[in-house]
Amino acid sequence: MRDFNCPNCGQRLAFENSVCLGCNSSVGFSLQDMALLVIAPPPESGHQGAVDESSYQLCANLHLAECNWLVQKGPVARLCTSCELTRTRPNDVDTIALSRFAAAEKAKRRLIAELYEMKLPIVGRGEDPEYGLAFDLLSSQTEKVFTGHDNGVITLDLAEGDDVHREQLRISMDEPYRTLLGHFRHEVGHYYFYRLVGTSAEYLRRSHDLFGDPDADYQAALDRHYERGAPEGWQDDYVSSYATMHPAEDWAETFAHYLHIRDTLDTAAAFGMVAAGATFDRKVRGPSGFDTIIEMWLPLSWALNMVNRSMGKDDLYPFVLPPAVLEKMRFIHHVIDEITTQPNQPAAIG
Repeated sequence: MRDFNCPNCGQRLAFENSVCLGCNSSVGFSLQDMALLVIAPPPESGHQGAVDESSYQLCANLHLAECNWLVQKGPVARLCTSCELTRTRPNDVDTIALSRFAAAEKAKRRLIAELYEMKLPIVGRGEDPEYGLAFDLLSSQTEKVFTGHDNGVITLDLAEGDDVHREQLRISMDEPYRTLLGHFRHEVGHYYFYRLVGTSAEYLRRSHDLFGDPDADYQAALDRHYERGAPEGWQDDYVSSYATMHPAEDWAETFAHYLHIRDTLDTAAAFGMVAAGATFDRKVRGPSGFDTIIEMWLPLSWALNMVNRSMGKDDLYPFVLPPAVLEKMRFIHHVIDEITTQPNQPAAIG
Protein backbone atom coordinates (compact mmCIF):
# COMPACT_ATOMS: atom_id res chain seq x y z
CA MET A 1 0.00 0.00 0.00
CA ARG A 2 1.16 3.50 -0.81
CA ASP A 3 2.24 6.25 1.55
CA PHE A 4 -0.46 8.93 1.25
CA ASN A 5 -0.28 12.67 1.80
CA CYS A 6 -2.91 15.39 1.89
CA PRO A 7 -2.64 17.35 -1.39
CA ASN A 8 -3.55 20.55 0.47
CA CYS A 9 -1.19 20.58 3.43
CA GLY A 10 1.11 17.56 3.00
CA GLN A 11 -0.08 15.83 6.18
CA ARG A 12 0.57 12.08 6.08
CA LEU A 13 -2.62 10.10 5.69
CA ALA A 14 -3.58 6.44 5.99
CA PHE A 15 -5.44 4.50 3.31
CA GLU A 16 -8.60 4.67 5.46
CA ASN A 17 -8.68 8.45 6.04
CA SER A 18 -11.75 10.44 4.99
CA VAL A 19 -10.61 13.66 6.70
CA CYS A 20 -7.16 15.21 6.85
CA LEU A 21 -6.25 15.73 10.49
CA GLY A 22 -3.85 18.49 9.48
CA CYS A 23 -6.11 20.92 7.60
CA ASN A 24 -9.52 19.28 8.17
CA SER A 25 -10.10 18.82 4.43
CA SER A 26 -12.46 16.09 3.27
CA VAL A 27 -10.52 13.46 1.34
CA GLY A 28 -11.51 10.36 -0.58
CA PHE A 29 -9.64 7.49 -2.20
CA SER A 30 -9.54 7.38 -6.00
CA LEU A 31 -8.94 3.86 -7.27
CA GLN A 32 -7.98 5.10 -10.74
CA ASP A 33 -5.35 7.46 -9.29
CA MET A 34 -4.35 5.20 -6.36
CA ALA A 35 -4.37 8.38 -4.29
CA LEU A 36 -6.33 10.26 -1.66
CA LEU A 37 -7.83 13.39 -3.23
CA VAL A 38 -9.29 16.46 -1.58
CA ILE A 39 -13.04 17.02 -2.10
CA ALA A 40 -13.23 20.78 -2.55
CA PRO A 41 -15.60 23.50 -3.81
CA PRO A 42 -15.02 24.59 -7.45
CA PRO A 43 -12.69 27.52 -6.71
CA GLU A 44 -10.35 25.23 -4.75
CA SER A 45 -10.61 22.09 -6.90
CA GLY A 46 -8.61 23.25 -9.86
CA HIS A 47 -5.45 21.32 -9.04
CA GLN A 48 -4.40 17.74 -9.64
CA GLY A 49 -4.91 16.58 -6.07
CA ALA A 50 -8.54 17.70 -5.77
CA VAL A 51 -11.97 16.88 -7.17
CA ASP A 52 -15.00 19.13 -7.43
CA GLU A 53 -17.48 18.54 -4.61
CA SER A 54 -20.34 19.26 -7.01
CA SER A 55 -19.32 16.19 -9.05
CA TYR A 56 -17.83 13.80 -6.47
CA GLN A 57 -18.66 12.52 -3.02
CA LEU A 58 -17.80 9.62 -0.77
CA CYS A 59 -19.34 6.17 -1.23
CA ALA A 60 -22.90 5.63 0.00
CA ASN A 61 -21.40 3.14 2.48
CA LEU A 62 -19.41 5.89 4.23
CA HIS A 63 -21.18 5.29 7.55
CA LEU A 64 -22.31 1.67 7.18
CA ALA A 65 -18.95 0.31 6.01
CA GLU A 66 -16.71 3.27 6.91
CA CYS A 67 -15.91 3.50 3.19
CA ASN A 68 -13.84 6.49 2.08
CA TRP A 69 -13.77 5.77 -1.68
CA LEU A 70 -14.79 8.43 -4.16
CA VAL A 71 -17.82 8.08 -6.43
CA GLN A 72 -19.38 10.42 -8.95
CA LYS A 73 -22.52 12.17 -7.78
CA GLY A 74 -25.83 11.11 -9.28
CA PRO A 75 -29.57 11.27 -8.65
CA VAL A 76 -29.17 8.49 -6.05
CA ALA A 77 -26.31 7.69 -3.67
CA ARG A 78 -23.80 5.39 -5.35
CA LEU A 79 -21.58 2.60 -4.11
CA CYS A 80 -17.88 2.51 -4.95
CA THR A 81 -16.15 -0.19 -7.00
CA SER A 82 -15.36 -2.27 -3.92
CA CYS A 83 -18.75 -1.97 -2.21
CA GLU A 84 -20.58 -2.79 -5.45
CA LEU A 85 -18.98 -6.22 -5.40
CA THR A 86 -20.78 -7.08 -2.15
CA ARG A 87 -23.88 -9.04 -3.10
CA THR A 88 -25.25 -9.75 0.39
CA ARG A 89 -24.76 -8.02 3.74
CA PRO A 90 -26.38 -8.31 7.19
CA ASN A 91 -29.84 -6.98 7.92
CA ASP A 92 -29.97 -3.42 9.27
CA VAL A 93 -31.27 -4.64 12.65
CA ASP A 94 -28.29 -6.97 13.17
CA THR A 95 -26.07 -4.36 14.82
CA ILE A 96 -23.41 -6.84 15.92
CA ALA A 97 -22.95 -8.22 12.42
CA LEU A 98 -22.99 -4.72 10.91
CA SER A 99 -20.05 -3.64 13.08
CA ARG A 100 -18.13 -6.67 11.81
CA PHE A 101 -19.34 -5.93 8.28
CA ALA A 102 -17.46 -2.62 8.41
CA ALA A 103 -14.27 -4.44 9.42
CA ALA A 104 -14.72 -6.94 6.58
CA GLU A 105 -15.31 -4.19 4.00
CA LYS A 106 -12.20 -2.40 5.24
CA ALA A 107 -10.12 -5.51 4.53
CA LYS A 108 -11.87 -6.04 1.19
CA ARG A 109 -10.98 -2.52 0.03
CA ARG A 110 -7.31 -3.31 0.55
CA LEU A 111 -7.75 -6.49 -1.49
CA ILE A 112 -9.50 -4.73 -4.38
CA ALA A 113 -6.94 -1.91 -4.46
CA GLU A 114 -4.10 -4.43 -4.68
CA LEU A 115 -5.79 -6.46 -7.41
CA TYR A 116 -6.49 -3.28 -9.37
CA GLU A 117 -2.93 -2.06 -9.07
CA MET A 118 -1.63 -5.45 -10.19
CA LYS A 119 -3.90 -5.05 -13.25
CA LEU A 120 -5.63 -8.34 -12.52
CA PRO A 121 -9.04 -8.69 -14.18
CA ILE A 122 -11.86 -7.97 -11.74
CA VAL A 123 -14.91 -9.23 -13.59
CA GLY A 124 -18.08 -8.69 -11.58
CA ARG A 125 -21.37 -10.57 -11.57
CA GLY A 126 -22.99 -7.96 -13.78
CA GLU A 127 -20.58 -8.73 -16.61
CA ASP A 128 -20.32 -12.47 -15.96
CA PRO A 129 -23.49 -13.68 -14.14
CA GLU A 130 -22.22 -17.26 -13.89
CA TYR A 131 -18.61 -16.85 -12.77
CA GLY A 132 -18.18 -13.15 -11.94
CA LEU A 133 -16.70 -11.99 -8.65
CA ALA A 134 -19.09 -11.21 -5.78
CA PHE A 135 -19.01 -11.21 -1.99
CA ASP A 136 -21.61 -12.54 0.44
CA LEU A 137 -20.73 -11.14 3.88
CA LEU A 138 -23.04 -13.03 6.21
CA SER A 139 -23.91 -13.14 9.89
CA SER A 140 -23.69 -16.50 11.65
CA GLN A 141 -25.73 -15.25 14.61
CA THR A 142 -28.79 -17.26 13.58
CA GLU A 143 -27.50 -19.69 10.93
CA LYS A 144 -24.35 -21.60 10.04
CA VAL A 145 -22.08 -19.76 7.60
CA PHE A 146 -19.14 -21.38 5.85
CA THR A 147 -16.36 -19.12 4.61
CA GLY A 148 -15.43 -20.22 1.11
CA HIS A 149 -15.62 -19.74 -2.64
CA ASP A 150 -18.08 -21.03 -5.22
CA ASN A 151 -17.89 -20.04 -8.90
CA GLY A 152 -16.73 -16.50 -8.17
CA VAL A 153 -18.85 -15.90 -5.06
CA ILE A 154 -16.75 -15.41 -1.92
CA THR A 155 -18.65 -16.05 1.31
CA LEU A 156 -17.31 -14.78 4.62
CA ASP A 157 -18.62 -15.52 8.10
CA LEU A 158 -18.62 -12.08 9.71
CA ALA A 159 -17.83 -13.68 13.07
CA GLU A 160 -14.26 -13.62 11.70
CA GLY A 161 -14.41 -9.88 12.34
CA ASP A 162 -14.50 -10.54 16.08
CA ASP A 163 -10.91 -10.68 17.33
CA VAL A 164 -11.60 -13.09 20.19
CA HIS A 165 -13.57 -15.52 18.02
CA ARG A 166 -10.97 -15.44 15.27
CA GLU A 167 -8.09 -15.98 17.69
CA GLN A 168 -9.88 -18.91 19.30
CA LEU A 169 -10.32 -20.49 15.88
CA ARG A 170 -6.69 -19.82 14.99
CA ILE A 171 -5.50 -21.60 18.12
CA SER A 172 -7.95 -24.50 17.84
CA MET A 173 -6.92 -25.08 14.21
CA ASP A 174 -3.22 -24.68 15.04
CA GLU A 175 -2.76 -21.86 12.54
CA PRO A 176 0.13 -19.36 12.79
CA TYR A 177 -1.89 -16.63 11.06
CA ARG A 178 -5.58 -15.78 10.61
CA THR A 179 -6.95 -12.38 9.49
CA LEU A 180 -9.86 -11.02 7.49
CA LEU A 181 -7.51 -9.86 4.75
CA GLY A 182 -5.88 -13.27 4.72
CA HIS A 183 -9.28 -14.92 4.21
CA PHE A 184 -10.08 -12.63 1.29
CA ARG A 185 -6.70 -13.19 -0.35
CA HIS A 186 -7.08 -16.96 -0.04
CA GLU A 187 -10.63 -17.09 -1.39
CA VAL A 188 -9.89 -14.73 -4.28
CA GLY A 189 -7.08 -17.12 -5.18
CA HIS A 190 -9.77 -19.69 -6.06
CA TYR A 191 -11.44 -17.10 -8.28
CA TYR A 192 -8.20 -16.38 -10.12
CA PHE A 193 -7.46 -20.05 -10.72
CA TYR A 194 -10.56 -20.05 -12.92
CA ARG A 195 -9.95 -16.57 -14.35
CA LEU A 196 -6.23 -17.01 -15.11
CA VAL A 197 -5.17 -20.66 -15.21
CA GLY A 198 -8.43 -22.18 -16.41
CA THR A 199 -8.19 -20.30 -19.70
CA SER A 200 -4.94 -21.95 -20.82
CA ALA A 201 -4.11 -25.61 -21.50
CA GLU A 202 -0.44 -24.84 -20.91
CA TYR A 203 -1.12 -23.18 -17.56
CA LEU A 204 -3.38 -26.05 -16.51
CA ARG A 205 -0.69 -28.61 -17.35
CA ARG A 206 2.01 -26.73 -15.45
CA SER A 207 -0.33 -26.15 -12.50
CA HIS A 208 -1.16 -29.86 -12.41
CA ASP A 209 2.57 -30.68 -12.26
CA LEU A 210 3.18 -28.26 -9.38
CA PHE A 211 0.00 -28.42 -7.29
CA GLY A 212 -1.70 -31.67 -8.33
CA ASP A 213 -5.07 -32.45 -9.88
CA PRO A 214 -7.54 -29.61 -9.15
CA ASP A 215 -10.41 -31.96 -9.98
CA ALA A 216 -9.50 -34.51 -7.30
CA ASP A 217 -12.39 -35.46 -4.99
CA TYR A 218 -12.65 -32.46 -2.67
CA GLN A 219 -14.89 -34.00 -0.01
CA ALA A 220 -12.64 -37.05 0.29
CA ALA A 221 -9.61 -34.76 0.64
CA LEU A 222 -11.42 -32.67 3.27
CA ASP A 223 -12.39 -35.73 5.30
CA ARG A 224 -8.88 -37.13 5.08
CA HIS A 225 -7.31 -33.83 6.16
CA TYR A 226 -9.46 -33.38 9.26
CA GLU A 227 -9.14 -37.04 10.19
CA ARG A 228 -5.37 -37.43 9.73
CA GLY A 229 -4.01 -33.89 9.57
CA ALA A 230 -1.12 -32.78 7.38
CA PRO A 231 1.32 -35.47 6.23
CA GLU A 232 4.70 -35.77 7.92
CA GLY A 233 7.30 -33.48 6.41
CA TRP A 234 4.71 -31.21 4.77
CA GLN A 235 6.88 -28.16 5.52
CA ASP A 236 9.20 -29.15 2.66
CA ASP A 237 6.53 -28.73 -0.03
CA TYR A 238 3.72 -26.51 1.26
CA VAL A 239 3.37 -22.97 2.60
CA SER A 240 0.89 -24.09 5.30
CA SER A 241 -0.62 -27.28 6.68
CA TYR A 242 -3.99 -26.35 5.17
CA ALA A 243 -2.37 -26.24 1.73
CA THR A 244 -1.76 -30.00 2.00
CA MET A 245 -5.50 -30.70 2.04
CA HIS A 246 -6.20 -30.45 -1.70
CA PRO A 247 -4.46 -29.04 -4.81
CA ALA A 248 -7.06 -26.27 -5.03
CA GLU A 249 -6.25 -25.20 -1.46
CA ASP A 250 -2.53 -25.38 -2.14
CA TRP A 251 -3.02 -22.98 -5.06
CA ALA A 252 -5.21 -20.60 -3.01
CA GLU A 253 -2.84 -20.59 -0.03
CA THR A 254 0.19 -19.95 -2.24
CA PHE A 255 -1.68 -17.23 -4.16
CA ALA A 256 -2.63 -15.54 -0.87
CA HIS A 257 1.00 -15.52 0.25
CA TYR A 258 2.05 -14.02 -3.06
CA LEU A 259 -0.42 -11.18 -2.42
CA HIS A 260 0.85 -10.84 1.18
CA ILE A 261 4.40 -10.45 -0.07
CA ARG A 262 3.64 -8.08 -2.93
CA ASP A 263 1.55 -5.70 -0.82
CA THR A 264 3.97 -5.70 2.12
CA LEU A 265 6.90 -5.00 -0.20
CA ASP A 266 4.94 -2.21 -1.85
CA THR A 267 4.28 -0.64 1.56
CA ALA A 268 7.90 -1.08 2.61
CA ALA A 269 9.08 0.56 -0.62
CA ALA A 270 6.73 3.50 -0.05
CA PHE A 271 8.43 4.12 3.29
CA GLY A 272 11.97 3.65 1.95
CA MET A 273 12.57 0.29 3.64
CA VAL A 274 13.30 -1.58 0.38
CA ALA A 275 14.20 -0.58 -3.16
CA ALA A 276 11.54 1.07 -5.31
CA GLY A 277 11.67 -1.92 -7.68
CA ALA A 278 9.22 -3.62 -5.32
CA THR A 279 6.42 -1.24 -6.26
CA PHE A 280 3.84 -2.04 -8.91
CA ASP A 281 4.61 0.98 -11.08
CA ARG A 282 8.37 0.30 -11.14
CA LYS A 283 8.45 -3.48 -10.86
CA VAL A 284 11.08 -5.62 -12.53
CA ARG A 285 9.39 -7.52 -15.33
CA GLY A 286 10.20 -10.79 -17.02
CA PRO A 287 11.65 -14.04 -15.60
CA SER A 288 13.99 -12.20 -13.20
CA GLY A 289 11.14 -10.27 -11.57
CA PHE A 290 10.22 -13.00 -9.09
CA ASP A 291 13.84 -13.48 -8.01
CA THR A 292 14.05 -9.75 -7.30
CA ILE A 293 10.89 -9.89 -5.19
CA ILE A 294 12.14 -12.81 -3.08
CA GLU A 295 15.62 -11.30 -2.69
CA MET A 296 13.93 -8.26 -1.13
CA TRP A 297 11.32 -10.21 0.83
CA LEU A 298 13.50 -12.65 2.77
CA PRO A 299 15.63 -10.07 4.62
CA LEU A 300 12.64 -7.74 5.08
CA SER A 301 10.41 -10.43 6.60
CA TRP A 302 13.23 -11.53 8.91
CA ALA A 303 13.76 -7.94 10.05
CA LEU A 304 10.03 -7.38 10.61
CA ASN A 305 9.83 -10.59 12.63
CA MET A 306 12.68 -9.38 14.83
CA VAL A 307 10.99 -5.98 15.26
CA ASN A 308 7.80 -7.71 16.38
CA ARG A 309 9.74 -9.80 18.89
CA SER A 310 11.31 -6.60 20.22
CA MET A 311 7.77 -5.42 20.99
CA GLY A 312 6.92 -8.70 22.69
CA LYS A 313 4.68 -9.83 19.83
CA ASP A 314 4.64 -12.93 17.64
CA ASP A 315 6.38 -12.95 14.27
CA LEU A 316 4.74 -10.76 11.63
CA TYR A 317 5.31 -13.43 8.95
CA PRO A 318 5.53 -16.80 10.73
CA PHE A 319 6.14 -18.86 7.61
CA VAL A 320 9.03 -20.56 5.83
CA LEU A 321 9.29 -20.56 2.03
CA PRO A 322 11.11 -23.75 0.97
CA PRO A 323 12.26 -24.20 -2.65
CA ALA A 324 9.15 -26.20 -3.63
CA VAL A 325 6.86 -23.38 -2.43
CA LEU A 326 8.97 -20.75 -4.19
CA GLU A 327 8.64 -22.72 -7.42
CA LYS A 328 4.84 -22.72 -7.06
CA MET A 329 4.87 -19.02 -6.27
CA ARG A 330 7.14 -18.36 -9.26
CA PHE A 331 4.52 -19.97 -11.48
CA ILE A 332 1.81 -17.70 -10.05
CA HIS A 333 4.06 -14.68 -10.65
CA HIS A 334 4.73 -15.86 -14.22
CA VAL A 335 1.03 -16.29 -15.01
CA ILE A 336 0.11 -12.89 -13.56
CA ASP A 337 3.01 -11.17 -15.32
CA GLU A 338 2.11 -12.71 -18.68
CA ILE A 339 -1.61 -12.09 -18.48
CA THR A 340 -1.44 -8.54 -17.15
CA THR A 341 0.95 -7.47 -19.90
CA GLN A 342 -1.12 -8.93 -22.73
CA PRO A 343 -3.04 -6.52 -24.95
CA ASN A 344 -6.84 -6.74 -24.86
CA GLN A 345 -6.94 -8.43 -21.46
CA PRO A 346 -10.25 -8.15 -19.54
CA ALA A 347 -10.32 -4.74 -17.87
CA ALA A 348 -10.58 -4.29 -14.15
CA ILE A 349 -13.86 -2.73 -13.16
CA GLY A 350 -13.79 0.75 -11.77
